[in-house]
Amino acid sequence: MWDLVVMQAREQLRAAKQRRKGDRLVVACQEQTYWLVHRPPPGVPSVLEQAPERGSCTARRVLMNADFYKREIECCRRALGRTRVKSSVSLEAYLKFSNQHRPHDPIMSGCLPSNPWITDDDTYWAMNAPRVAEPTQLRVERWAFSFQELLQDPVGRAHFMDFLRKEFSAENLSFWEACKELRHGGQAQVPALVDAVYQQFLAPGAARWVNIDSQTMERTLEGLRRPHRYVLDAAQLHIYMLMKKDSYPRFLKSDMYKALLAEAVIPPETKRRVFPFMWKPRRSSPSPALLPASASGDCAAAPGGPGGGPGEA
Repeated sequence: MWDLVVMQAREQLRAAKQRRKGDRLVVACQEQTYWLVHRPPPGVPSVLEQAPERGSCTARRVLMNADFYKREIECCRRALGRTRVKSSVSLEAYLKFSNQHRPHDPIMSGCLPSNPWITDDDTYWAMNAPRVAEPTQLRVERWAFSFQELLQDPVGRAHFMDFLRKEFSAENLSFWEACKELRHGGQAQVPALVDAVYQQFLAPGAARWVNIDSQTMERTLEGLRRPHRYVLDAAQLHIYMLMKKDSYPRFLKSDMYKALLAEAVIPPETKRRVFPFMWKPRRSSPSPALLPASASGDCAAAPGGPGGGPGEA
């Protein structure tokens, strides 16, 4: 790349030397006229007239006077007043998190029944699909990690919805899902979606009315005057925290979750085949680069050889 730049510079220098004196004068005048017309805006240093000022260490030097030390003392006092976590507590929490998530890490503990990238068996993907009839045990255990883990899993959210229906509070999760759909929906449908959510969950006498505090309701009603996709975030957060602190712990202690955990599928480990002739044939690559090689191999394997004569025994 640098050789190309040097070659172009030499060619331009050679062409400039071969020009006549009048042509060189015209080119110089054209260049000066161009920069007079396209000069930098006011306040911006021009590299053709003056070089940019270099930063000086002495100009940025702070005076060590009484005001400076007063600011330092005040900053240290505020730092001492902050709540900090001890290193022992943070390390203990880190170890607890690692031990909890270690069985669910396919790199640390492996994946059952087998790694599909190695064995060419897609059973692992089929058992961990977004919608399955019987989830695996590791998948059900992850629902107890956090409320967010439960909501991110479509199967876990469906079972949580069934639990809320038994407690006559399914409208809370339905409202949370409606707010999520509003946030990620199209811009043209935002006013209609906001009005539909309000009429179904927040309006007086609504069919599936949700219970939110008066302050959040006032803020939401004020935002409904100019509806946008984030107008229901405060109400959604209130319902989210209500389910997290009230319904989610009861779901983990319920017989429904214990039954799901007991009936969850534990996939058996796939045994490796001992004999090479029992291995599954690998799928050939559709790459065009391999087609000529395969074609030549077929010709060589044909009886009679490339010449068409009978092959030797």
